[in-house]
Amino acid sequence: MVFQDFDQISERRRLERARKFRQRVIITVVLATVIILLIAAAVFIQVSPAPSSSSSSSSKTSNKDGKSKKHPKSNTDTDTGTNAKDASSAEKMIVMICNSTDYKEKCESILKDGLKADPKSSDPKELIKLAITAAAAEVKSALKKATNLKFTTPEEKGAFEDCKVLMEDAVEELEMSMTAVSKKNQGKLTEKATPDLNNWLSAVMSYHETCVDGFPDGSKMKAEMEKIGKSGKELTSNSMAMISQVATFFSKFESEGPGEGAATRRRLMDQDELPSWMDSNERRMLKGATAGDKPTPNVVVAQDGSGNFKTINEALAAMPAKYDGRYVIYLKEGIYEEAVVITKKMVNVTMYGDGSQKSMISGNKNFADGVRTFQTASFVALGDGFFAQAIGFRNTAGPEKHQAVAARVQADRAIFLNCRFDGYQDTLYAQAHRHFYRSCLIAGTIDFIFGDAAAIFQNCNMMVKKPLDNQQNIVTAQGRSDRHETTAIVLQRCKILADKTLEPVKSQFKSYLGRPWKEYSRTIVMESTIEDIIHPDGWLAWKGDFALKTLYYAEFNNEGPGAKTEGRVKWPGHKVIDKEEAAKFTIGSFLEVDWIQSTSAPVHVGLF
Repeated sequence: MVFQDFDQISERRRLERARKFRQRVIITVVLATVIILLIAAAVFIQVSPAPSSSSSSSSKTSNKDGKSKKHPKSNTDTDTGTNAKDASSAEKMIVMICNSTDYKEKCESILKDGLKADPKSSDPKELIKLAITAAAAEVKSALKKATNLKFTTPEEKGAFEDCKVLMEDAVEELEMSMTAVSKKNQGKLTEKATPDLNNWLSAVMSYHETCVDGFPDGSKMKAEMEKIGKSGKELTSNSMAMISQVATFFSKFESEGPGEGAATRRRLMDQDELPSWMDSNERRMLKGATAGDKPTPNVVVAQDGSGNFKTINEALAAMPAKYDGRYVIYLKEGIYEEAVVITKKMVNVTMYGDGSQKSMISGNKNFADGVRTFQTASFVALGDGFFAQAIGFRNTAGPEKHQAVAARVQADRAIFLNCRFDGYQDTLYAQAHRHFYRSCLIAGTIDFIFGDAAAIFQNCNMMVKKPLDNQQNIVTAQGRSDRHETTAIVLQRCKILADKTLEPVKSQFKSYLGRPWKEYSRTIVMESTIEDIIHPDGWLAWKGDFALKTLYYAEFNNEGPGAKTEGRVKWPGHKVIDKEEAAKFTIGSFLEVDWIQSTSAPVHVGLF
């Protein structure tokens, strides 16, 4: 039997984990002792009085009879000394916590000003709150300044309308971050407490970039908007860096029992890795999808009149303002040619159809016809917890219309299962937050998966289409603009291949895995099958040497004729990574999830 020695192996692993745990405890104790001694020494040196010839006489005064009289130190003197010591310790904490930021002077200035206003804010968590509060204030100020600008063209006016929405979203998520840090039961910030904060703050960075990108390239107004938003963007970057540093510092002193921790969870991986933020119904849908397991709908949409509504928008308009649990909408077979928006108030919506080529949401808005890329999407998901299954999303504008989005996903904790995204340039806009795409098909030509989300595509097919004669194909264009953002596009166990329009003429066109839309673009392709359509270079530059030193493009254990890495680009940011590095981008590590025990096998060790 294959697993006959499993008990012995498990026992050896248990003993090995116990040994490593003892080592961690010893190292932690030693490290803590050394740090405590160093801090004590620093405090002693800081507060010890320096010897002085006048020190003794300073505490005496003369009586009328000429005799000296000692006076005890007043309470005021004691308070002054204590306050000076506290202020010194707080300033040292500020220097330490700002050390990892990219804008150190701005960080220290903001925190010191905040400390003057409230001396009790020297706790690391309070300092982070100060930084986020300052970022929110700057974004609000930027919005006010931008409102006073004169936008003369329709393009500028439209771009500013997008900016207002994006800046309001940014303020909302900064305020959510402040609330999370302020929670009394939050305790110290640890690695377990930071995912939401990193997620929200990364989204704020994305909103800033999306706002600026809406203005025409090279225009004076685009430069002005970049300038106005610069301070808020820098403070948000600093906040992410501070959170990371504080969480990492505290995590070293957290005790973990044998067999626990991220390393162990990465090692004992399951073949059915599901995000921990899914509830039991979502998990059941994912695991039972092949058996046709579908939830009971609240409403049915059918164009033939056999359901509750004939259009999706009618169904959404009738959705209760507050609903406990998941609100399920079933789309019967049909082509729904309507612009659909799952608003931010519509949380935990499940929408499923009769198949990704039977139940389809379709549109044709595009950049060439004067619509901003941000507004071209046939379908938009803004409400957190959105779950789509067996639905198609498409934009039929065609390659000659350039940017034409089929679906724009801003929702956090969004899941797409057995769905199809069909377009040409900019098919799927994975704009922000955390996304999970499972067994989906995404088809297009240029940058057809783009955005700044933390998005994992697992068991998906990327179908590369025939572009225009003067074009080349690029599968991804990831938009991470700051090195502290926790975002990336991850393709795991996917297939990258030509569709029927490209297959006969694939030798006439060059196709690439991705190119850097923003300075810290990050894309990982691992355990996937890459067909012969991908150029040996693998990756394409955006313009000149932009981002080539700061991007992170990684490949691991891929197969197929297009997976050979010998001829890949020699950029500093491109890497062929090992198993340990690749494990950081699996669903369990990258989207902070708990592994789920498979029912088909006792254990699956490592990556696929």
